Amino acid sequence: MKIVVLDGHTLNPGDLSWDAINALGELTVYDRTTPEQTIQRATDAEIIYTNKVIINREIIEQLPHLKFIGVLATGYNVVDTDAARKAGITVCNIPAYSTQSVAQLVFAHLLHFANNVVRHASSVQNGDWAASKDFAYWLTAQTELAGKTLGIIGFGQIGQAVARIALAFGMNVIFNNRSQKITNLDARQVNLDTLLKDSDYISINCPLTNENQGFINKETIAKMKPTAIVINTGRGPLINEQDLADALNKEQIAGAGLDVLSAEPAGADNPLPKAKNCNITPHIAWATLEARQRLMQIAADNLKAFIEGKPINVVN
Repeated sequence: MKIVVLDGHTLNPGDLSWDAINALGELTVYDRTTPEQTIQRATDAEIIYTNKVIINREIIEQLPHLKFIGVLATGYNVVDTDAARKAGITVCNIPAYSTQSVAQLVFAHLLHFANNVVRHASSVQNGDWAASKDFAYWLTAQTELAGKTLGIIGFGQIGQAVARIALAFGMNVIFNNRSQKITNLDARQVNLDTLLKDSDYISINCPLTNENQGFINKETIAKMKPTAIVINTGRGPLINEQDLADALNKEQIAGAGLDVLSAEPAGADNPLPKAKNCNITPHIAWATLEARQRLMQIAADNLKAFIEGKPINVVN
């Protein structure tokens, strides 16, 4: 059984092993694959794995041997699942592998705004403390999280993991979700307007849909506190990027911590990398070693289950 990984570098830049998948067939791994290379590299493959390489209807129609598409991520919009289903191809994704890692990065961004450790550590390294007349100084306001309100938009597994961390810090937690959520957490479900108005920090953890694309925009930002911090580890298109950049530059809100953008890598025309008080990480919330190890194992488990005739994590 011929297995081809089209873009394996992001998942495994060299610190993981492909052995669990290799044990299931004849494996070829490409670090990256351009659209022009996709068909040639996948020819005769019965199994392909993709992370961001597009597998559309046209490509599917030119791969008659293909039986299984494994998406090396939770989101599977890179695959035309309808075309795959009609061609008798099973498509599987990797659910819930990075919940704790994403929640952790939410707080890495949040704590940056609360304490700005890097700026103070750099100041000490530059000799500012040694030259100080006082035993302590601070270059930015130092903020205590206890008693502050965190508003979480999207209260699935990741949103709830974020809430648990917030509660451990003594924060008040409110959340907005498209359906009613009953949990044992000390968190209150509210409408979006209330969340925007009352939150000191806003964490966006909802999936992207046609209905919520660009819902963080000048109208919703206008409802936030001027001291509010927006953190997005969900999907870039949830935010109207020009509106957010304008709000930051005009100091309508205090800051933003983003791990995702509408186009990745960031284009030169994206206004957010140069916006005031905007800290952007390069889509790393999912990428802890532990999360990637889980992803790799689930990818192998998906294929093994398919081969045994009991497919799991099927999305088509």
